[in-house]
Amino acid sequence: MFTPKGTFGWYELMTPDVEGAGKFYSTVVGWTTHEMSNAGMSYTTFNVDSVGVAGMLNIPGHTAWIGYIHVDDVDAHVPKIVEAGGKLWRPATDVPGMLRFAVMSDPQGAAFVVFTSNPDMPTPTNRPKPPALGTIGWHELYAADLEPAWDFYEKLFGFTKLSDMDMGPAGKYRLFNDAGNDAPMGIGGMMTKSPEMPTPAWGFYFHVDSIKAAIERLTNAGGTVLMGPHQVPGDSWIVMAKDPFGAHFNLVSPTQ
Repeated sequence: MFTPKGTFGWYELMTPDVEGAGKFYSTVVGWTTHEMSNAGMSYTTFNVDSVGVAGMLNIPGHTAWIGYIHVDDVDAHVPKIVEAGGKLWRPATDVPGMLRFAVMSDPQGAAFVVFTSNPDMPTPTNRPKPPALGTIGWHELYAADLEPAWDFYEKLFGFTKLSDMDMGPAGKYRLFNDAGNDAPMGIGGMMTKSPEMPTPAWGFYFHVDSIKAAIERLTNAGGTVLMGPHQVPGDSWIVMAKDPFGAHFNLVSPTQ
């Protein structure tokens, strides 16, 4: 049954070099890695302590972070997303004993995954929450056009608008909560992307101890700073960066 609600529940790095990316993010963010396999597929999780917060798999020739949005019924959601102008890239597929997922993009081209957990799979009760180090603290959509993008996520996933911030020539920055959260400042933001950004995309912010220290770690490990560091409302510091294999990511910390 289709219910218009969804919650970010997982994050995944597609990379041509699992070993190299694992070392990079372990150095920069402080994650540990754990290799596992399911139905003959090799998969690596990024962990905080012993709890997975994100995953990674080898995709030759492709590198990017993607977010997983949890829904009640993947098979009911997929046709609704397509009907609303989204695109299906990989039909609904089972990961035995774990989840059922489909890879999609919104009408403007930003990719995401919808998934439904296997009801028999236990949910970790000790999963750390933001702003704990290593958690994903912010979700940011760089849309081709903010308003129709917002209408899509509000209708299909029940995202709620909190407020709009005026960024001058850059336009509005919309703070939002997904359907599973009521955080006072929201869990993310949406904006119309700059002309320099080639395609619409979701970006994710990882909590680190210090932006200055993390920048030193990422540059020493072969990453590239794309923007920042700079302070944002709420007094946090952020930096936008790229890993050695081309995947974009962001870091956030209350400490410069």
